Amino acid sequence: MAQSSTSGLDGVVVADTTLSEVDGERGRLIIAGHDVEVIAGRSSFEELCRDLWAAIPGATSAPELRRALGQQRVWAFEQIGTLGRALHAADGMDALRGSLGQLPSRGSEWELAVRLTAATAVFAGAWWRLREGLAPLPPDPAAGHAEDLVSMLRGKATAHRAAGLEAYLVTVSDHGMNASTFTARVIASTGSDAVSAIVGAIGALKGPLHGGAPGPVLDMLLEIKSTANAEPWVRNELAAGRRIMGFGHRVYKVRDPRAEVLSAVAEEMGGAVLHDKALFDLAREVERTVLRVLDEVKPGRGLKTNVEFYTALVLQSLGLKPASFVALFACGRCAGWAAHVIEQHAEDHLIRPMSEYVGPRGLTVER
Repeated sequence: MAQSSTSGLDGVVVADTTLSEVDGERGRLIIAGHDVEVIAGRSSFEELCRDLWAAIPGATSAPELRRALGQQRVWAFEQIGTLGRALHAADGMDALRGSLGQLPSRGSEWELAVRLTAATAVFAGAWWRLREGLAPLPPDPAAGHAEDLVSMLRGKATAHRAAGLEAYLVTVSDHGMNASTFTARVIASTGSDAVSAIVGAIGALKGPLHGGAPGPVLDMLLEIKSTANAEPWVRNELAAGRRIMGFGHRVYKVRDPRAEVLSAVAEEMGGAVLHDKALFDLAREVERTVLRVLDEVKPGRGLKTNVEFYTALVLQSLGLKPASFVALFACGRCAGWAAHVIEQHAEDHLIRPMSEYVGPRGLTVER
């Protein structure tokens, strides 16, 4: 007799990991041993990858990783002509799924981690340019990964945009056993390759219950328009039974620590452009209003600011539109997915949960 089921595997530990820990009660996120507030804005993306991929045999230093990622971005760009119509998909996640799925799956754990991380950035940048009616821009192998991603999206990166995107990619690189990471680990547990595992993770991240709502957050702010309209708008949405985008999290019962990090990033980036700064000031007031009203209308629910709220501000400060936001999230999370695939391969154990049958029994067939 099977044990009683736990809906969605909530609270069930499915793996031991050295990669990240999410403490929802204290609002703490540890990535590769570091609190996210410590590494975001201080560590380069290459340094993060070095720490996440430390278990790979032959793993190298951050400078060597920078060179390897640069070389693989050039290689990935050269593959664009072989991908058919994959990068012309209307949805960025469809484009990533269709293009990454065509990559060769042979190679060492190290080679595949670098190849997939580099290609995700190249294909996301190329897809966005094509969607905007522009030609894809070639990578610069000498540039840092985050800086080069900005350049492939928008032309030569400014220092504040490169730093802002780097902090964002580091912040979202890993987050415990979320749905896409679990998907990657289940596929890896069968002995399948990293390309298959990460393509599966892309499919999971595409789902709106996981990929989140940074785009709708921006739509919300543009609809509210002014601080005077914030409270009436919020109360109307709650009265209609609609969710306030950018607030509440399945795990965090206090403010999402990633929101804390990206709030500072958005403030720094928004200060460089008057329009962005005005939107940031509005966002700050909307955040205060929403938290106050939620505490009044839904007391004890712990509905605090989550990562989506300030993600919207950071990415729009790069000059990007909401349609690109989930694909940009995948560019950071790919490093974490690759690390989990490596860790799962070392386990050499098939993930095979049980289900409990609750359907009818003893049915007869009428002839």
